Amino acid sequence: MKESYVEVDSGAELFVQESGEGDPIVFIPGFTFTTEVFSKQVEFFSKTNRVVVIDPRSHGRSTTVLHGNDYVTHGTDLASVIRQLNLKNVTLAGWSFGCLTVWEYFKQFGGSNIKSMVMIDMPPKSLSVNENDWVEGELDDIAAIYTTNLRDPKGQRAFITDYITQVMVQRELLPEELTWLVEQSLKTPYYVAANLFASGMFSDYREEAEAASKSIPTLTVVAEHWADTALGYINEHYPESQVEVLGGHMMFWEYGEQFNAVVDRFLQGQ
Repeated sequence: MKESYVEVDSGAELFVQESGEGDPIVFIPGFTFTTEVFSKQVEFFSKTNRVVVIDPRSHGRSTTVLHGNDYVTHGTDLASVIRQLNLKNVTLAGWSFGCLTVWEYFKQFGGSNIKSMVMIDMPPKSLSVNENDWVEGELDDIAAIYTTNLRDPKGQRAFITDYITQVMVQRELLPEELTWLVEQSLKTPYYVAANLFASGMFSDYREEAEAASKSIPTLTVVAEHWADTALGYINEHYPESQVEVLGGHMMFWEYGEQFNAVVDRFLQGQ
């Protein structure tokens, strides 16, 4: 596996891992997570594709900065990585808030260089006043996370621990597994995590999700716990997307073999 750093801004470098050859797949992790969560996808898809995994700005081994910690900038950063690595006909695979990066890239740069998109468990608009919409949660609950948990490292640790055990993974984790996952998130400082959280929660990419799915083959993988709501929402707003339901929010890690098979079938059909 090749490891490198790509400068995307003055004083900001993104950590990038590459392996394999063929049509490129770029994996973008979600809120505060890192390249390491995609190890099962790297192992599987690098046999047939050039797999690129990035630590977004202020995540993992990328530079932690006090500017650009929002998904508009993350979209620009992604474009810089694609350009500097000379990637063509790319499959973009975003998980959670990483989907916002993908939709932002499409918004800024269009779909001419995108072969396909894999969107992993993220509504295009995180909050809504409509009861039946697919959203991240109730406004008061989201506000409490921002104003209470993301104020210090202890609060961030408590929030991400609860989210991992209650939403991301369905089975009971071994203590060392939970520690490893929490530590991935805590590589992003709480004050940066708060910026990213607010940016993600106030994003609205409904138009981009609809437009992209009409022009680019798209697979949306949703977790079981909110599948009924998600399926209805997707069918109404961007029905051209293929949809699969699997596991929890981190199904690609917990059910790596099943997830990889789903994505592989989708890619083979393009």
